[in-house]
Amino acid sequence: MARLSFRASKAVRLGVLAMAWVWVCGICVSLASAYWALHDMPELPSLSDHRRPVSIVFKDRYGQDVGVRGALPSAPANLDILPLHLPQALLSIEDRRFYGHSGIDPLGIARALYVNYRSGELRQGGSTLTQQLAKNLFLDNDRTIKRKAQEAFIALYLEQRFSKREIIELYLGRVYFGGGAYGIDAAAERFFAKPAADLTLGESAILTGLLKAPSDYAPSQSGVPAARRATLVMQAMVRDRVITPAQRDAIYAQRIWVESPHNSGSENYAMDYAMIELTSFMGVPDEDIVVHLALDMRLQNAAEAAVATHLDPERRARQAAVITLDGTGGVRALVGGADYGQSQFDRATLARRQPGSAFKPFVYLTALRAGISLQDMRVDRPVTLGDWTPRNFSKIHKGDISVERSFALSINTVAVALSQETSPQAVVATASQMGLPEFKPYRSIALGAQEVTPLQLTRAYLPFASQGYFYDAYMIETIETPEGAAIYRRRPPEAKRVLAAGELRQMNSLMHGVVTFGTGRGSTIAGRETAGKTGTTNNYRDAWFVGFAPDLVTGVWVGNDENQSMRRVTGGSIPAKIWQDVMTEGLRDLPNRSLPRTATRFTQGEPEPTQPLGPLLTSIEGQLPN
Repeated sequence: MARLSFRASKAVRLGVLAMAWVWVCGICVSLASAYWALHDMPELPSLSDHRRPVSIVFKDRYGQDVGVRGALPSAPANLDILPLHLPQALLSIEDRRFYGHSGIDPLGIARALYVNYRSGELRQGGSTLTQQLAKNLFLDNDRTIKRKAQEAFIALYLEQRFSKREIIELYLGRVYFGGGAYGIDAAAERFFAKPAADLTLGESAILTGLLKAPSDYAPSQSGVPAARRATLVMQAMVRDRVITPAQRDAIYAQRIWVESPHNSGSENYAMDYAMIELTSFMGVPDEDIVVHLALDMRLQNAAEAAVATHLDPERRARQAAVITLDGTGGVRALVGGADYGQSQFDRATLARRQPGSAFKPFVYLTALRAGISLQDMRVDRPVTLGDWTPRNFSKIHKGDISVERSFALSINTVAVALSQETSPQAVVATASQMGLPEFKPYRSIALGAQEVTPLQLTRAYLPFASQGYFYDAYMIETIETPEGAAIYRRRPPEAKRVLAAGELRQMNSLMHGVVTFGTGRGSTIAGRETAGKTGTTNNYRDAWFVGFAPDLVTGVWVGNDENQSMRRVTGGSIPAKIWQDVMTEGLRDLPNRSLPRTATRFTQGEPEPTQPLGPLLTSIEGQLPN
């Protein structure tokens, strides 16, 4: 018996020793695995830090929402105000054993392994809701064993630190739903234009169904995949007995309206321009900000509507650009094309086109500075400069004509003669002083044969509307944190006087004549004193109207990207009508003030020149393009 006892004791001792080695080796393997997984794991930041793109919210000058770039901001999720069916739908489709695990679900992992093995592809991941939260808060999207191990460790940490309720709230407040929406509140606003607290059962099923693949199931892109996925969500809810089959069937019979994506509106051109301005003095933001613009969304919408109303594809007028500046250079409206969804190229600030006769104010301003008066007479006759013979659009000549009248009727030969009298170099200097690019002193300078952007040309007209002062254009007024703390506030704009009082009055008189008895008569706004100039380039490739009232100036260009000719579209036609609509809205709430003008023979109590000019205008109706 003693021998047997000795053998038993030795066996026990060997077994214990073996178990000890296994235990030690297990600890070593576990420690090695933990070190391998955790030694380069990122430091866990505060849960107040969002792992999502920075949100840049744009608001107009009156606080109205313009749009968002980056992520749509979302309020923290609160289960007390969210509908009960929302977390029920979430858990049914994403983690039905959520309340039974401690961050890792062995049964879920086993099921995923089995499904993936049977299918021969990765179809299920086995991650719990807590693991998904860990990934969204702290990790990247790499599908590696190490990253999954880190995800598991963080999930265990989160389960120890937070209650199940808090984990659901953290998840709903941070997860990405697509369309730039991070968090349930942003998702509800993005897809259904309502607060998350008002979501219906069907809407909750759609949103929770998005989580598997937001881009694939986005309801705004295609309703069929989203509906199929929402069906799976509701079937899971029936399986878990959180809704009845009757409730599910009632949802199937409902029509759920999804908000269309707001990515084609003209305000996107304005936000693009604001982003360029923002990064020029602030760089790329690294925190959520709210940017207040000089933009007026009411006027922006009016400009977009005017473009849509008056562009005419049958006349091959397919594109337009509109820019409106207030008296200090603030951009009140900016439309860079007919449809942002089809083309994001901003024609208002980037497209360089010939202004045609819309450049003539700078030619005539140079002439005034050289001592030529509005009542001086010139002769409209053929002009030849070397091998170049500029012609009037009407192909006729009127003989003796006053400087004022030649401007109103946009007589090319007189404009060329004036530029030669004063010198093309002097015209270039005047244009540069008014804010235009440094042009070449070519003999064709008087006819606007060099290129400008609509923004540059409109800005150059601003001194006529702002008492002779030049201001640079700007979009951003202030920048704040989402809590309202100031980050940036624009200083009062620097003003530079570029027009003497007499020059201002005479030029405004010239351009007032354009809209009262000249080529811009189609732009007239009843009860308002306005002024401006038309422009049309060769073969109707570009048509312009740039005009103003006190402290408000708008420039309109119409044409085609490929420089294709339009069908007899002149500056006094489609551009003038767009301008009229935009400025009518822009002036609606502004005081009715007069422009400083020189009293000429047309404005000293005498009637407008309908008697001397009426027969002439009637005879050449439709031949006044500029």
